[in-house]
Amino acid sequence: MTVPRVLLVDDEPMVLRVLSRALESAGYRVETLRNGQEALEAIRNGEPDAMVTDIEMPRMTGRELCEQLHCEMPERRFPVFVATSLTSLEHRDWSEAIPNLAFLEKPISARKLLKVLGAHFDATAPADGTQRGS
Repeated sequence: MTVPRVLLVDDEPMVLRVLSRALESAGYRVETLRNGQEALEAIRNGEPDAMVTDIEMPRMTGRELCEQLHCEMPERRFPVFVATSLTSLEHRDWSEAIPNLAFLEKPISARKLLKVLGAHFDATAPADGTQRGS
């Protein structure tokens, strides 16, 4: 059984620390990154099983990251969960062309993130009961 690899992308060290501890305690393999550029490099080195990204970050925002991923990997299979406090429709319109993307409203609790990821991995688990992973 392979442990799912989850990328956490946020420029706030406390957010990364709290969420990564919770995910690791739940059995996920977690890689923390501080901006979209770091995340893009990590993905180019090997696709994760899921990614959770903030929008407002230096160097490359979450929006730029998602758009770049869509250009480079239009057939990517891993989900991207965008954690943001920007909830208006105008802030979300850009995402319509990007498949496999969902929004999570900030502040996001570790409990909520575990629930969302758990639901995703339960829904994508093979029928034979083995866990999907990279």
